[in-house]
Amino acid sequence: MNKPLVRRSRLAEGLPYPLGATWDGLGVNFALFSAHATKVELCLFEDGGRREVERIALPEYTDEVWHGYLPDARPGTVYGYRVHGPYDPAGGHRFNPNKLLLDPYARQMIGHIEWNPALFGYKVETGDDLTFDERDSAPFTMRASVIDTAFTWGNGRRRIPWENTIIYETHVRGLTRRHPALPEAFRGTYAGLASAEITAYLASLGVTTVELLPVHTFVDDSHLLDKGLRNYWGYNSIGFFAPARRYAANPDFAFAEFKEMVAHLHDGGLELILDVVYNHTAEGNQLGPTLSFKGIDNASYYRLAPDPRHYINDTGTGNTVNLSNSRVLQMVMDSLRYWANDMRVDGFRFDLATILGREPHGFEEDGRFLDACRQDPTLSQVKLIAEPWDIGPGGYQVGRFSPGWAEWNDRYRDTVRAYWRGDDGQLPELAARLTASADLFANRGRKPWASINLVAAHDGFTHADLVSYNEKHNEANGEDNRDGHGHNLSANYGVEGPTDDPAIRATRLVQMRNMLATLLLSRGTPMLLSGDEFGRSQGGNNNSYCQDNEISWLDWQGIGPDGRAHAEFVRKLVMIRRALPTLRRGRFLTGAYDEEIGVRDVTWLRPDGQEMIAENWNDGHARSLGVLLDGRAQETGIRRVGDDSTLLIVLNAHTEVVPFTLPEAAGSRRWIKLLDTHKPGDTALGSSKFGERYEVPGRALLLFVLQPSRTPQRATAAERSFQRVVQTVEEAALKAVRFGLE
Repeated sequence: MNKPLVRRSRLAEGLPYPLGATWDGLGVNFALFSAHATKVELCLFEDGGRREVERIALPEYTDEVWHGYLPDARPGTVYGYRVHGPYDPAGGHRFNPNKLLLDPYARQMIGHIEWNPALFGYKVETGDDLTFDERDSAPFTMRASVIDTAFTWGNGRRRIPWENTIIYETHVRGLTRRHPALPEAFRGTYAGLASAEITAYLASLGVTTVELLPVHTFVDDSHLLDKGLRNYWGYNSIGFFAPARRYAANPDFAFAEFKEMVAHLHDGGLELILDVVYNHTAEGNQLGPTLSFKGIDNASYYRLAPDPRHYINDTGTGNTVNLSNSRVLQMVMDSLRYWANDMRVDGFRFDLATILGREPHGFEEDGRFLDACRQDPTLSQVKLIAEPWDIGPGGYQVGRFSPGWAEWNDRYRDTVRAYWRGDDGQLPELAARLTASADLFANRGRKPWASINLVAAHDGFTHADLVSYNEKHNEANGEDNRDGHGHNLSANYGVEGPTDDPAIRATRLVQMRNMLATLLLSRGTPMLLSGDEFGRSQGGNNNSYCQDNEISWLDWQGIGPDGRAHAEFVRKLVMIRRALPTLRRGRFLTGAYDEEIGVRDVTWLRPDGQEMIAENWNDGHARSLGVLLDGRAQETGIRRVGDDSTLLIVLNAHTEVVPFTLPEAAGSRRWIKLLDTHKPGDTALGSSKFGERYEVPGRALLLFVLQPSRTPQRATAAERSFQRVVQTVEEAALKAVRFGLE
């Protein structure tokens, strides 16, 4: 490879802000933060980024930012950096100008990583990171490309209130790769997700908010490629501003295709949340490659151990991003604002978010990053969701994030799984989880929506696998089934894996319906895992991070009659949830007696219809519970009694029938059954009298609504509410989920 021409005369001084490469219509301003570099060279490429043609030293250094303005640069200009400085790993510095580095602010990437020893700052063959490698990494790494950010948006973004939100966690490729109605070129892409078939399906299911697994540019781990696998989930970021090219039908315009996807989702009435990874990067530990941050300013971008040759590893991936550094914090905040403003994303789910709130002395509820988000005029108005744990000291922080944040609630997940499996002693924990986990979230003015309720997510078993496998089966990952979590709280009900036994199949289906009904009838924000609505299986793989194949992709053509019926049941649940404000009110339930109106907002009932007492809660073998939600106690204004319907949820995790005495309620006539998980397609709304002993099947969830007494003059608010709910259930039987396969 010929040495490129090195000169500097074409660059003007430019500006230190904004960071990154910014096209202003006349030229491009380049700005790169590095507190410890001695020189930064801008490298320009031609021939689609294959040939380096010029290196130009950035002429100015202002407030630790190297910058210059190139008048003849345009959108499409391909570039990278070479950064000079001390190569002193023992002192925390790993500068090596032989390594071409990605701009941390790059909006578009081209090329891909080709694993080669030249990517490492040291002589990788020696295993000694104190050595210095002089090989040029440019032929084997990605480059950045300047873009024009202009885009014509349509009808604007969606603002769905938290209390109305139903999240659908999915994957760009996994959702669309096997959909037969999509053109082959669109399958597995942003364009495929933007298609009418997909957006209509999601809207017909009733979800409000699509949450995508990471789409920031990320790297395929070399050890996975050696096994013929890929990083499917994407938790290996290297570019926090650039959408991954691999999900674009036209990779050279991934940023524009992503925007079109957002516009189509919004037009379909859907929000978009991105799962983002700001806690670590793809550069690994001291033996990892030098791709960007490590070579730009290792000591600033990463948290280093007391021995600065090594990295603090609170993520389990080798390194931890240093948000205690103001410029690194600025990069993350600039990235989030870019996605929220320029890409019009509606929110973010933060992987291992405890790290983002951790200062050098430990996690802080009001740490720098959390405070910065709360006061930011853009980010304070979008949805912010924390995965509130990591593997570092004090890493488990469920319920301790700042006001304005929602959090994944693993206590909810584990309780619902354990209860329906039939584990002992679950009733007290179940009661707390059904009512939005007030023990965790009712502080500092936080609301029930702060609890993101889930039973399954990308990491772990699907709903179908929860009821089909006792053990994980991750053999396809190439680690002898040693990877993945062993504590799944699952059951196979007699056979490990698929079976033709009709009794086992029936049990599995009803258990899936029980968990989904619990999820969608609980207070808090429900989150569905993509494909769980029709019973998708991963063959028992609970760690499919490297399975970019049929194990993870949704099999649309394989949806049989059971799957279609299951999806219709989920849609019915969603419609019921929407029709019942009682399930979505913005106040935590207390169970305390309200003397002013003479009712409790929630009453816990034994099977005999009487109120639970301490002895009942302490009975480890009790598995049946009634939840009475009195519509008269649901406040909708300043001490104004609500007009919500009164509901009775009956849960029975016993394997046998349990007679349940339906309680009496003043001013009402009878109970109307809206839902029975043993009869998912039942459209007959049966009625029952007060005091009647209703035979609740084993392993079942039932939902009743109270029919108020008629008044001779005009319908009361309670009557109108009741009629709306009944009408909703009737409509659910008439409408169908639009799979887009016909």
